[in-house]
Amino acid sequence: MTADKILVHFSQLFNPNDKGRALQGKEMNEATIIEDAYIAIKDGKILTIGSGQPEASLIDDSTEVIDYTGKFACPGLIDCHTHLVYGGSREHEFAKKLNGVSYLDILREGGGILSTVRATRKSDFDTLYKKSDRLLDYMLSHGVTTVEAKSGYGLDWETELKQLEVVKKLNEDSKVDLVSTFMAAHAVPPEYKGRSKEYLDLIINEMLPKVKEADLAEFCDIFCETGVFTAEESEYLLSAAKELGFKLRIHADEIDSIGGVNVAAKLHTTSAEHLMKATDEGIKLMSENGVIGNLLPATTFSLMEDTYAPAKKMLENNMAITLSTDSNPGSCPTANIQFVMQLGCYMYHLTPIEVYNAVTINAAYSVDRANEIGSFDEGKRADIAIFDAPNLDHTIYFFATNLISDVYKDGQCVIKDKQAV
Repeated sequence: MTADKILVHFSQLFNPNDKGRALQGKEMNEATIIEDAYIAIKDGKILTIGSGQPEASLIDDSTEVIDYTGKFACPGLIDCHTHLVYGGSREHEFAKKLNGVSYLDILREGGGILSTVRATRKSDFDTLYKKSDRLLDYMLSHGVTTVEAKSGYGLDWETELKQLEVVKKLNEDSKVDLVSTFMAAHAVPPEYKGRSKEYLDLIINEMLPKVKEADLAEFCDIFCETGVFTAEESEYLLSAAKELGFKLRIHADEIDSIGGVNVAAKLHTTSAEHLMKATDEGIKLMSENGVIGNLLPATTFSLMEDTYAPAKKMLENNMAITLSTDSNPGSCPTANIQFVMQLGCYMYHLTPIEVYNAVTINAAYSVDRANEIGSFDEGKRADIAIFDAPNLDHTIYFFATNLISDVYKDGQCVIKDKQAV
């Protein structure tokens, strides 16, 4: 079969080994690395990959051949934890953080998530859409082709619906694919202060069925944390969501370890997010129950803490992990997944191969898209990130700089020489 286009002479190509599940433990340090590589594309999908001169059978007079000498290629990056849609911003809290005021103290003062809730409730659809679309453009320019996006800055049905509809419209319009997560349980809204159980009942009885009926989200998430929702409350909500057919995620062990990972293990959630305070017992439970640990090092960096998640210990216990930006207006205002990847090496001491597996194949499993993306297996979508770098190590070594040259989405070039096409 001839290819529509062939990208040739990559100095190096990274291809994860898709084992039919997220890579665990030592598997995360394994991948196929090809020198002088080519990628053949047919109908927007991967036809084959190889080294050296492509076989003559792949090429006819209509095949477009594009030379990428000196460049490094990997599957399109996947950011599997973001809070993409929100109103306002929170730079006014930055001075407080610099003066040692904690994240939870800012929340207790009515700031943090609640500040963004107020701004999001006031923002109309168009304002939220344009702001989120701009963030997606930043992400795409850094090599990201798929993004998980959570609601959770409404905490009432009208605003949560507005966020979810923004995500749906962006998924239709944007060059980036979006995976929607419903997270009305991001905080207890001011009008339900001291009545968190009543608020969860509202989510379960009124919001979740509407989200499911309108097909506005695949996943349900909750913030299990001191002063927000307890482990028991988290299990209550996620169990109800599971019965309705939602896939599950949980924010757990970010600031305090209060049992969120136990809920993740019991309900076999797809992922547990943050995990900065994960215990040895919690890591063992997640490993035994196939929970993917979604780690967010830029959040620790932004909060100016030293509580980086115990990533190496997770791998030693045969866990699967991913890395994501946690892009949000407060605890992690960034859209730069390359910086996150570099923190994965510098702060978690992961190898570059482990990092790349975390943001490609494992992230694909985290958003339940591994049958379509995450590796260069034949028939998967031709989502490709191309770096102006000679090899995988250089993309980590030369840090805090966007090294993306070109990006392909479904076989079409959408970023060329760092510019949107």
